[in-house]
Amino acid sequence: MAKVNAGILATGHSYPKGILTNADLEKMVETSDEWITSRTGIKQRRKAAPGEYTSLFAVQAAREAIERARIDPSEIDLLICATVTPDQILPSTGCLVQAELGANNAAAFDIAAACSGFLYGLSMANGLIRTGQARCALVIGAEVLTKYVDYTDRSTCVIFGDGAGAAILGPVDGERGILASRIKSDGRFAEHLYAPGGGTRLGSTAETIARGEHYFKMKGNELFKVAVRSMTDISREVLEQAGKSADEVDLFIPHQANQRITDAVANKLEVDSSRIYSNISMHGNTSSASIPIALDECVEAGRVKEGDLILMASFGGGVTWGGVLVRW
Repeated sequence: MAKVNAGILATGHSYPKGILTNADLEKMVETSDEWITSRTGIKQRRKAAPGEYTSLFAVQAAREAIERARIDPSEIDLLICATVTPDQILPSTGCLVQAELGANNAAAFDIAAACSGFLYGLSMANGLIRTGQARCALVIGAEVLTKYVDYTDRSTCVIFGDGAGAAILGPVDGERGILASRIKSDGRFAEHLYAPGGGTRLGSTAETIARGEHYFKMKGNELFKVAVRSMTDISREVLEQAGKSADEVDLFIPHQANQRITDAVANKLEVDSSRIYSNISMHGNTSSASIPIALDECVEAGRVKEGDLILMASFGGGVTWGGVLVRW
C-alpha cells in the first residue's frame, strides 16, 4: 500500500481590526517603544473589541481556508481547534465553530497546548489521516489573549495579541505533505507561564478576580532559556526524522513569541535570516494562532512554492513544544 501523508491543502487567517501600538501602551503602563522593541521586537498587536470572541475569528479564518481548498464544509470529518482562550467552558469552541460553518460531519474538539496548539493539531490530524480515520481535516489556532492580560504588568501586557489561523489537510502522496512531526511537554515548568484563576482549583470569585489571578503570569527570563533550547532541539529532531538538514529548509516559521527567541534558535540551527519568516512586529504573540497566521501570510505573499521544505517550530506554556516538517 502506498504511503500517505497529510498535506496542507489551503490556509486562511483572521484578526481583529483593533490595533494596540507601543505608543498606546506608553499611556497605559510604565514602558516605552524602545523598551518593548528592544526586548521583544513588537511594534503593535491586534486587540479584540469587547464584543468579539475567539470563535468569531476562528470561523473567519476557517471559511477562508475552506474557500481556497474548494471544498464544502460537509466534507470535513475532523475539526481541531487549538486555543487556551475558549468562548466558554462548555461546549468546546471547536463545536461552536463546527455549527457556524455547517461542518456537520466532523468530529470537533479543542486542544489546550498554548502556543504549540496548532502544531499539536497538525500532528494529530496527520496521524488520523495516515491511518485512514480521517480524510479531510480542519485545524485552527485561535486566541483572544488580550482579555487575560493585566495592563498594569508591563512584562506581559506588551506581548500578547489576538487572531486566528486555519489549515485544511488531506491525504497526499508520500513525497509531499507532513514528512515528520514531534510534540512534547514538561509540566514541571508550568508556573513559567500560567493563569492560576478561573479553574476548579481556585475558581472564579470576587477575591480571585480582585487579586488578578485570571491574568497571565510569566517568568520571562526562565521561559526564554527553555524556549530556545526546546525549539532548537525539536527542530533538529524532526529534520533528523525526515532525513533532512537545516540547509535544505526553504522556509522556517517559528512561533512568534519574541524576536530574540527567533534569532537565538535560528543562530543555533544555522538558518539564514532570508529563510525565516517573522511577523511579530505587527501581531505580537498570538499563541496557537501565530504559526498558522504566519504560514498564510507567506502563502499570500508568494513565499511558499510547490516543493518547498517548510519547518515549523513552537514553544508555549505548559510547557509544551513541537516541530513539524512539511513538503509543500
